Amino acid sequence: MSRVGRCIDNGPMESFWGTLKCEKYYLHKYDTYEELPSAVEEYIYFYNHERYQERLNGLSPMEYRAKAA
Repeated sequence: MSRVGRCIDNGPMESFWGTLKCEKYYLHKYDTYEELPSAVEEYIYFYNHERYQERLNGLSPMEYRAKAA
């Protein structure tokens, strides 16, 4: 991914960050900068292990990966 001159390669990450902003960042008030990195890490764990996704047949990414293996 992220080949020079290939903006389409960045689409999945742009989508992820947009989802993170809508579901986590804009819904909370962070009093200090130090709270933000831990909130992002928490959301990444949630996104990969707990958040069910319609495009994965209602499974979380980790469940989908385990089922595919």
